[in-house]
Amino acid sequence: MTRKVVHIAPANQTRADRRARELEIRTALRDGATQQSTRDKRGLPEPAVPGPFGPGLGNGGYWNLAPMRVPAHQATSQHLAGIYPFVADTGLGHRGPIVGVDLNADALWHFSPWETYADATERGAFSTNILVLGAYRSGKSATIKTLVVRSLAFGHQAVVPSDSKGEWVVVANAVGGTVIRLGHDTHTRLNPLARGPRRTGTSDEQHEQMVRQRRIATLISLIEMALGGKALTAPEHACIHLALERAITATHDHPTLRAVYAEVIRIAGGDTDDPDLIPASSGPRYVLRRFVDGDLSGLFEDESTVVFDENSPLVVVDTSELFARGELVAQLTQVCATAWIQAVISDRDAHRTRYVIREEGWRDMTSLAALQMYQQWLKLSRHYGISNIVILHKMGDLDAVGAAGSQERHLAYSMVGDIENKFIFRVNHQEQAALRDRLNLPATHVDMARQLRKGEFIAYVGQFSYLVDCFSTSTDYEYDLFKTDDAVLPHTDIDLDPAVVEPVRIDEWWPNPTDEPESSLTGWLTAEREIG
Repeated sequence: MTRKVVHIAPANQTRADRRARELEIRTALRDGATQQSTRDKRGLPEPAVPGPFGPGLGNGGYWNLAPMRVPAHQATSQHLAGIYPFVADTGLGHRGPIVGVDLNADALWHFSPWETYADATERGAFSTNILVLGAYRSGKSATIKTLVVRSLAFGHQAVVPSDSKGEWVVVANAVGGTVIRLGHDTHTRLNPLARGPRRTGTSDEQHEQMVRQRRIATLISLIEMALGGKALTAPEHACIHLALERAITATHDHPTLRAVYAEVIRIAGGDTDDPDLIPASSGPRYVLRRFVDGDLSGLFEDESTVVFDENSPLVVVDTSELFARGELVAQLTQVCATAWIQAVISDRDAHRTRYVIREEGWRDMTSLAALQMYQQWLKLSRHYGISNIVILHKMGDLDAVGAAGSQERHLAYSMVGDIENKFIFRVNHQEQAALRDRLNLPATHVDMARQLRKGEFIAYVGQFSYLVDCFSTSTDYEYDLFKTDDAVLPHTDIDLDPAVVEPVRIDEWWPNPTDEPESSLTGWLTAEREIG
C-alpha cells in the first residue's frame, strides 16, 4: 500500500518557509523510521503520540504527518467493463455451457453456437460452424470434448463421422454414447449412397436433386481420390452418371457401390449406346473394385448394417483401424463415413441440434466435387441445426488440397476463412504469415497466439474476440478423460479403458439441466475445483 502525506499550508507561507518545512518533514520521517526499526528489533511497544496531529509537528503551522491509507478499489466485472472498456468485457452472457474462464474479464465464459446465432445484437454470429486451429498438444481436442460433453446437458447431440485416432471412443463410452467400429473384424457396413431421410420443407423435385447430387459427388470424390487427385474427363463423368442411374433402377432406389461397380463392368463390356464410354470406364472400374473385392471390401459396398441412433448423446464412427493402413485408405474411408453421416442426419424435421466434429478436416476436401459438397454442407448447417467443427493443425494442411494456385485450393482456403466462429490455440512460428494473410487476424493477436499455454485459445465470435482458458474449469475426471497424450505421457490412476469404464448419466453430472442450467453447471464446476 502506498503511503501518502497530506500537507495543509497557511495562505501567507513563502517559498523559503515551504522548503524549510519540507526539509523538517523529511527529517522527521527519516528519524521516525529509524526509531521504528530500532523498536521493532528490540520488541518495544509503540510510543505515545503527543498531541492530536502526531509527532514532528512544527511551530506555527497546520501540518498533518499521519499517513493516509486508501483502501483498494473493489468492483464487479460488470462495473469494471465500464471503467476499463478495453480490458474487461461483458462476454457472451450465461447462455450455453461453461467452456472456460475469460482471462480478460476474469469471468466464466459460456458458449453455444446456436445461442450466438440466435443473438440479434452485435455480439451475434451469422454461422453455427466453428474452425479450430492450433499446433500439436495445444489443447484443441480436449477443449472440443469439454464443449461437446458439457453441451449434452442442454440437449445437443454430437457426431464424429470418422474418429481416426480412436480418442472419442472412450468419451462415447463414458457418456453412454454409441460407437460404430469399422475394420475391427466386425461385419459393420455403411452405405455412402444411402438416400437418407426426407428433407422437411422441400418439394419432390428438390429432394431428388439433393440426393442425386450427394450420391454423384461421393462417387466422383472416391474415384478422383484413388486416381491421385486427377480430374475426371467428360466421358468418365458420363460413365459414372450412367452407371449410377442404372444401379438406382436395378436396386429400386437402394444403390450401393457393388451395384454401381456391376453397371460399370457392363458398360466396359459394350452395353452402351455411346462407344466413348467403353474406354472411359477403365479408371472407375478399377477404383470401385477395391471396395468390392480389394482392401476396402466388407465396409462400404453393400447396404448399411447399422442404424443411426437418434437418441444417443454421442455417436462415434471408429475408423482408427483403417487409418493405420495408409493415407489413401484413410481418405477413402473418411469420405464414405462422412457421406453416410450426412445422409442420415440431414433432416430438419428431427428438431435436433448436433455437433459434427471433423477431425483432420482437410481430408474432406480432397477433390473439387468433395469441396463443393463440403461447401454446400457448411451453408446448410443452419437449416439442419448442425454445427460443423473443423479441426486443423495449421493452415498449411489445406496445401494438400489440389495444386498450388488451383481452384480446389482457393476454394478450400475460402471456405475455412468464411467460418465466422474461430478458436485459435497456440501456433508455431511458421503460422504467423498464414494467420495474417489467410484469416486476416490482427498482428497483436498473432503474436499472442504464439505465447498461449495449453488449453488457452483466442475465441472469435462474430465481431468480438475473447481470451479463454478452458482447463481452469476442468475437473480431474474431465481432464483425464479428455486428454490425448496417453501415448507419450505416463498414465494416471483413472482407468479409462472403454471395455471397463462405467457409463455416467448426464443428469447425474448436471441435475435438472432444463430448470436452471446456469446455476446447476456453475455449482457443479465450483464444487469440483476452485475457479482461478
